[in-house]
Amino acid sequence: MKIYTKTGDKGTTMLFGGGRVPKHHVRIESYGTVDELNSYLGLLHALLGDATAQTWLEEVQNRLFTLGAILATDPTKDKVKSPDLLESDVELLEKAIDQMNELLPPLTNFVLPGGHPTTAHCHIARCICRRAERRVTHLTEIEPDTVPEIVVRYLNRLSDFLFVLSRKISYDLAAPEIIWSPRK
Repeated sequence: MKIYTKTGDKGTTMLFGGGRVPKHHVRIESYGTVDELNSYLGLLHALLGDATAQTWLEEVQNRLFTLGAILATDPTKDKVKSPDLLESDVELLEKAIDQMNELLPPLTNFVLPGGHPTTAHCHIARCICRRAERRVTHLTEIEPDTVPEIVVRYLNRLSDFLFVLSRKISYDLAAPEIIWSPRK
């Protein structure tokens, strides 16, 4: 397989299934942001010392490849089949959130990103996830019925997961959670 094809040299790219769109198309922005998130989760995975959290992140990274494939598929090509994202994928995130929350003190204030470098990286991943969610919801608005509803649900739950994971990382590292103090 050749790495460079030169087919994108004029500013377009091919969707899975054959259609071509500009590289700035919201569909490309959507799966490009999911790819960025996946890469950032790879960094977070490398920083973590928690085997359970690493296993969760590996699962998430695999599901993000699935999600990217769904988004990269040309919606006008009926015969092209992309991998499935399942309800059980969303449920896995919910179970992980619940499992982590059982160990954490109750959240009574907004938490500022930071406290420890690994926690800060987790918050950056959460923000990238939210941007991916915004891009995908924009795509669903522009091209209704071309993105399965579960894609948005998964990204929404994933950002929740990353927030709780950031708290769990702080807890495990005995790092302080910095509480937001609004000016009075």
